[in-house]
Amino acid sequence: MKANTHPDYHTIKVVMTNGTEYLTRSTWGSEGDTMNLDIDPTSHPAWTGGNQQLMDRGGRVSRFKKRYEGLGI
Repeated sequence: MKANTHPDYHTIKVVMTNGTEYLTRSTWGSEGDTMNLDIDPTSHPAWTGGNQQLMDRGGRVSRFKKRYEGLGI
């Protein structure tokens, strides 16, 4: 087996969106770094069951709704 083929595995601190912190082992960053999450299981609609907000960039969603509004789907 080759030597030095695996990345460095060390302890980091993860900070969730609600401020909860925990220590875990990871290959991300370096020893003692802090990873601040933008999305986590406490805030993402896929895990919380919340409604996702549609971003209408350039009117694409409105054009789609207007084109297919008479189908009754």
